[in-house]
Amino acid sequence: MIAVALAGWLAAGGAGLAAGAAWRALTGRMETVARACHELRGPLTAARLGLQLGAGTGDLSPARLRAIDLELGRAALALEDLDVARTRRLPSWHPPERVDFATLLADSVEAWRPAGTAAGVELHATWSGPAVGVWGERLRLAQATGNLIANAIEHGEGSVEIRGSARAGWVRVEVSDTGPGLPAPVAELARRAQAGRARRGRGLAIATAIVASHGGRLAAAPSPHGARLVLELPAMAADEATEAGGTRGEDA
Repeated sequence: MIAVALAGWLAAGGAGLAAGAAWRALTGRMETVARACHELRGPLTAARLGLQLGAGTGDLSPARLRAIDLELGRAALALEDLDVARTRRLPSWHPPERVDFATLLADSVEAWRPAGTAAGVELHATWSGPAVGVWGERLRLAQATGNLIANAIEHGEGSVEIRGSARAGWVRVEVSDTGPGLPAPVAELARRAQAGRARRGRGLAIATAIVASHGGRLAAAPSPHGARLVLELPAMAADEATEAGGTRGEDA
C-alpha cells in the first residue's frame, strides 16, 4: 500500500512538473508572439503616419524616406521573429556591422515625429560629441531607440527631449518626457512584461534585452518631472572603426 501510494504521489508530482514546464513554455511563446506583434504594430504605425504627413505637406524628404525605410525594416524583423515563434526554428543570423549611432538616432526621431505630432507631443533632439560607431545589428538597435521614443510619446505629455552624446568610449542617449513618470523601476517593468503579467513595459523589456545583448545598459535616471531613461552602449574605438571600414571595402 505504501509503495502504491508513493508511486501515485511521484506520478502526480511528475505530472505537475510536466504541466508547469508546458505552461511556462506556452507563456514564453505567447510573450514572444506578443512582443513580435508589438514590434510590428509600432513601426507600421510610424511609417503610415510618416507617409500621410509627407503626402499632406508635400515633404517626403530623403531624411523622412530613410526614416520610413528604417521602420519598415523593423517591421520585417518583427515578422521574422513571429515566424521563429510559430515554427520554433532558430532565428536567422544577422552579421553585426558598424552602426553610425548619431544617424540611427536621428532616423528614429524622424520616424516617430509624425506619431508625436498626432499625439500632441513635440520631439526635440540633439547630439553632442563626435559621430561614433557602435558594433551590432542596426535594426535591433533601432528597435531599442524606437521603443524608448514611442514609450515617451505614449506616456509623456507636451514634449519629449532626446539627447545623444558620445564620450569616454560610450554612446549615451537620454529620453525625457513631462508625463507622470514610471510606475516602477525599469527592471521591474521589464520583468512583468517578460512574464506576460503586464502590457505596460513591453517596449522597455525589448529595449533592455537588445541593449544588454550589445554590451550596454538601460536604466531610469532622476528627473524633477516625468520619466528620464538613459541608454548607454560601448562605442567602437577608432582602430576598430577603421578595420571595419576596410573589411567592408574588401568584401565590396
